[in-house]
Amino acid sequence: MARATTASDDALVELFLDMQAAERGAGKNTLDAYRNDLADLTAHLRAAKVTVAKATTDDLRDYLGSLADRGFATATLARRLSATRQLFRFLYAEGKRGDDPAAVLEGPKRARTLPKVLSIAEVDGLLTQARRNADNAEQAPAARLRASRLLCLLEVVYATGLRVSELVALPASAARKDQRMLVVRGKGNKDRLVPLNGASKRAMADYLTLRSAAKADQSKWLFPSSGEQGHLTRQHFARDLKSLGAACGISGDRLSPHVLRHAFASHLLHNGADLRVVQTLLGHADISTTQIYTHVLEERLKALVRDLHPLADG
Repeated sequence: MARATTASDDALVELFLDMQAAERGAGKNTLDAYRNDLADLTAHLRAAKVTVAKATTDDLRDYLGSLADRGFATATLARRLSATRQLFRFLYAEGKRGDDPAAVLEGPKRARTLPKVLSIAEVDGLLTQARRNADNAEQAPAARLRASRLLCLLEVVYATGLRVSELVALPASAARKDQRMLVVRGKGNKDRLVPLNGASKRAMADYLTLRSAAKADQSKWLFPSSGEQGHLTRQHFARDLKSLGAACGISGDRLSPHVLRHAFASHLLHNGADLRVVQTLLGHADISTTQIYTHVLEERLKALVRDLHPLADG
């Protein structure tokens, strides 16, 4: 019986994942996250001798309670609840169940967390150090190529705000001499246009020159690797970035590729960019996601009132 229960649960979850991929364009990372979260749910139900098709609201509340008992963070609890709600909403809509037991579940209250952001001076320091490393002609060719690659990664991510998964998977064609915009395929397989600045284009050109000299220019990827994916991994970029940060006096817990994406958005808003424009550049489907940066706008508005209002205290 246990084997039949597992197969039934797995089949329902796979139907849900197929829908996410086919109708909502969910990418591999999103599908893997759903699969992992729902595997934990079905394992809990199976241990309680309950199937997904028969689970009640109380069964699901017991599951959420077990997550809290296991010490999961609030963000994880909220994500698992979201996956559970979406699964049962789908099963109800598809007629696999006659009710939706997850509809009345309440999630944990989440405190508003502000993104980690580097100052403009700190980003400038990172770029200056990376440029110095890339320009060091006395190092071995392989080391200089790695330094040039890191400078290129930094310049491109700070110029565009790309997700790290989008950045490391850029095609070599992104570095064409006449390229002014990048066509980026983001979440949900949606394409967007992102402009390049002069510094990022120069960094790509210099990097490609060294890559060609090293006879490593046959790959279709801008940042090729001998690994399974064929291109540089997110983890490799993160390690190189933390090493560079250490040389600039920035602690590792404050620095990651995603922090540079936050810096791109925050610095644009600080300098007067419209929130909708930043939403488009970041590839956020919903502006509520972009609104984590409203603290930057609030500070800017306070500064404007303080500096420009005729009756403001000096």
